[in-house]
Amino acid sequence: MKLADIYKEFQSDIEYIESILERTLSAEHPVLTEASTDLLKAGGKRIRPVLVLLAGKFGTYDLEQLKHIAVSLELIHMGSLVHDDVIDNASLRRGNETVMARWDNRVAMYTGDYIFGHAIETTKAFQEKQVHVIISDAMHQMCLGEVEQIRDQYNWDQTIRTYFRRIKRKTALLIAVSSQLGAIAANVEKELQQQMYYFAYFLGMSYQIMDDILDFVGTKEQLGKPAGGDLRQGNVTLPALYAMETNETFKEALRSALTKETAKTIDMEPFLQDVRESGGIEYAQDLSDRYLNKAYALLNEFPDCDAKNQLKQVAAYIGRRKY
Repeated sequence: MKLADIYKEFQSDIEYIESILERTLSAEHPVLTEASTDLLKAGGKRIRPVLVLLAGKFGTYDLEQLKHIAVSLELIHMGSLVHDDVIDNASLRRGNETVMARWDNRVAMYTGDYIFGHAIETTKAFQEKQVHVIISDAMHQMCLGEVEQIRDQYNWDQTIRTYFRRIKRKTALLIAVSSQLGAIAANVEKELQQQMYYFAYFLGMSYQIMDDILDFVGTKEQLGKPAGGDLRQGNVTLPALYAMETNETFKEALRSALTKETAKTIDMEPFLQDVRESGGIEYAQDLSDRYLNKAYALLNEFPDCDAKNQLKQVAAYIGRRKY
């Protein structure tokens, strides 16, 4: 099943959010408009807005309220992608040229800031202090995760614990607050708000681990960028960490051969093959499944409704996705 099939029952609401995103990113400056809307038009899974809307189905569903949360969180995600591409010197994203590649680092950084600015502006519709505290904390944690990733580039001595802290901050928390804030905006009871937060947190951890697996086993057509990009950029993810912990020779080969200076020219395929043969993919898949099972266990406690079934479908998609 594709995400589009899961979204079909509330496709008009998703399209409405999409139209607001496009309208929000329209600027008087043509370069800013083009740079910021290119990423939007390239598509995306819209996991965060969808979780906001599905959480809202458990309470008083008011699209005019939920749209502010959905748009804000998707803008935060989009802004972080633009900045990520600068940090990683990435030329492709979702099969299209990145803002950085099409223009330059300066335009990309200010485009990311411009998108972040709109994300903050969108939340002014909410009077509740809790909403602003949650969003600002999520952005704070996301920035910490990004800084940690920059610090640890080409550091072959980091630990699995460091990896989990990083993906929690970079990915899982923003996904977690999507469900939480959707529930808050729909006046869902507090206990269920908390359950929704942890459900989506476990989902987010599984999602990022799957993303890191796909970087070793996916094709360029599936990923929209060359496979092995994370390792080439010195970003050590779970499959590679496992391979390094179980094979000191592989670790030393990485240390001596792969540096910031050699990254552009080195043949990555032997390293990728070593990771595939190490059992690292299977190890990472097992941990992704464990997080997913935790999410399912929490979801079983949710009240029965169509949205609960749709959340199960979203979780199932995340567990077996190919891109």
